[in-house]
Amino acid sequence: MLKKITVLLASTILILSSCTPSIDNEDEVVQNEDESQQQQQSIVSSQKLSEENYRTILPYRPSASRGVITNQMGNRVDIDEMETGLRRLSKEHFDPEQLFFEEGQYLTSDMLYSWLDTDPTEEMINAMQESDDYNEEDIENAQRALNPPLDEEESLTDETASKEDYEENPKYLSHILEHNFLKRNEDDSVELAGASIGIALKSVFTYEADGNTQHRDIPESEMMEKGQEIAQTVLERVRNIEELSDVPIMIALYREEGQGSPVPGNFVAKTAIESGQASIDEWETVNEENILFPSDEGEEKYYDTQQLVQNFSSRIEEYFPNYVGVVGEGFYIDEELQQLTLEIPIEFYSEGEVLGFTQYTYGLVEEMFQDYYDLEVKITSSEKLESIIFREAGSSEVNVQVFDS
Repeated sequence: MLKKITVLLASTILILSSCTPSIDNEDEVVQNEDESQQQQQSIVSSQKLSEENYRTILPYRPSASRGVITNQMGNRVDIDEMETGLRRLSKEHFDPEQLFFEEGQYLTSDMLYSWLDTDPTEEMINAMQESDDYNEEDIENAQRALNPPLDEEESLTDETASKEDYEENPKYLSHILEHNFLKRNEDDSVELAGASIGIALKSVFTYEADGNTQHRDIPESEMMEKGQEIAQTVLERVRNIEELSDVPIMIALYREEGQGSPVPGNFVAKTAIESGQASIDEWETVNEENILFPSDEGEEKYYDTQQLVQNFSSRIEEYFPNYVGVVGEGFYIDEELQQLTLEIPIEFYSEGEVLGFTQYTYGLVEEMFQDYYDLEVKITSSEKLESIIFREAGSSEVNVQVFDS
């Protein structure tokens, strides 16, 4: 039985801090009706940080595959960027003004582990066997891992495979992320309106062979070819999930950075699939980049930003010669800077020193940085975030907050 969610208006008012943006305080209470007909009240939060953000249903329901992403992706910055990037791309297909956001509820941990690895999932097989819509071939395909086996006979294991086996059959896929989008109907019910699926693919495959840790670079063209094949299989499988069988789906391919990278990778392609459609027609290139400053890549691709970060660092050093340095990360779409994040580690800890350093840095931000992109400057010690300076794109107002010890 499909879950039915009934929305009731309520006069619940949340107490908001003074730093929270102005919002509409009319929250909506929802009834989540599960298969046992038991109802649990929830709230559609009216807290919306901007018109570009989705509202969420409270209490917040974590993803049914919670934990898989942290166990499979090797870089924390990739995990965060994939989450936020998938929401960002989803806005082009699922309107934040009309729809509510919820973490994925239909791709479970067991299901994803079986797709990523080679171990069959008993829960998944049992669910299929109880349904009239599946046959033995469907069960066999659902059990099959999306990463290629080490050999055609699938007789090799991680313990017996050689370096050549790994080189010829790298694991491309590391994670599949699901986001759901809900709409409210005229009869005060809420139903699934669409889903986004992010597919994380490796740029470097790391493995153990011949007693050593080995690395195999995966060119983007090779990754794209395998990623598109994986995406088609994923689409076919999710269409066999009742709730996802007849809704629009957006699929995006994410290229990870290496494990030690200080900046994340980025989405490289996406495709929109209409309701009920089970095949991918064409892919659209996503031109996004995360660039480290200062770096050779930053100097080569975005020289002006590289010089800006270095000049900013030099100006700070004039008055605070003992500071460690400035590390920057620029996020670009179609080679246009969208957000610049700067982190300044400091070695002094007194309240007066932190305040003086923050005041001086604040003045430099007002003087040196243009306002066509989001800017965030984080001043950190070895213990915590000491202060933060930030400005939204298009705004002339620079905000600052110093955190108490």
